Amino acid sequence: RWIDVTLASRRNRNLAQGFQAVPEGSRLAPELDLRVPPAARSAPSRDDVEEPQEFERPKGKIYLYWGCGESVRPGQPRILDMASAAAADFGRFFVARRATGRGAHSAAGRPVWPNEQDARMVPEDASLVGSHAFRGEGVPGEFRFRIPPEQNLMPPVEIAQRRAGGATALEWKPIAQARAWFIAAMGAKSGGAGEEMVLWSSSEVPETGMGLIDYQTNPAVDRWLKEKVLLPPDRTRCEVPAGIFGEEGGAMLRMIAYGSELDLAHPPRPADPRKPWNPVWAVKLRVKSVASAMLGMDMGATSGERSRRPAANEAAAPEPAREAPAGGAIVPG
Repeated sequence: RWIDVTLASRRNRNLAQGFQAVPEGSRLAPELDLRVPPAARSAPSRDDVEEPQEFERPKGKIYLYWGCGESVRPGQPRILDMASAAAADFGRFFVARRATGRGAHSAAGRPVWPNEQDARMVPEDASLVGSHAFRGEGVPGEFRFRIPPEQNLMPPVEIAQRRAGGATALEWKPIAQARAWFIAAMGAKSGGAGEEMVLWSSSEVPETGMGLIDYQTNPAVDRWLKEKVLLPPDRTRCEVPAGIFGEEGGAMLRMIAYGSELDLAHPPRPADPRKPWNPVWAVKLRVKSVASAMLGMDMGATSGERSRRPAANEAAAPEPAREAPAGGAIVPG
């Protein structure tokens, strides 16, 4: 489990340190110490800059499969021959579904946690449910909010694998907070001629999944559920078709359970969009749970990935009435 926090305030563009009061259940109480990271090293001199290499067209083929099932479906795979493909062919092949907004990140004036001064790990039994508050120079004194149980740290994805008629059957435990699921696998095709890469995803429509193993907005998740790009929250099984990775079937499998985004602000946004709204602070909380494993390798039904970005929460506090709120971010997972 990981939590990433960022805080910023337009009242203080040079904010160097902040604090977040956290509940006892976090096992990190009474507070987190947010610091601006050390300045990045200077840009390389002209002597250090490498000369651009002459472009060499890539070779090999990429095969794209999609959908759960023991057998490859009719009309699959899509094949991209990189040696002869035009730019438009690449665009059609790599369908890019992605709605990942920028979350917790470090920058000048944006203290973060964890950091060199406070690098504590998040205990396995930690809970973020309860009262939280930010403070710091230029941060509004009323910057207080509560995290509800449904936005708590998500449990790890627990997935088991077994052979099923040559296919690989994936089964996982449900997660109450999951809004949807997505699975993708990538590997070299064994026994193939030359350089051949295989992509597979659990989507019912062609989808490489290159941008989906990350936070996505609630509207995007709901839309992709309707389009059958994502698996519904009550789904607990999927099969990777037999033979798509060759006889040996070696591939890296990644799976994500999407949690919901939570947006908080003070005062709350008026129901009537015509009314003026000047929030003093705002928070965005994002949660997810991600797992990775080698395809076909039974991991004892547990494979929680120790990602640096399992969830995100953003907070903001504007000073003048018409100024957008300043930002702070918490990333739990």
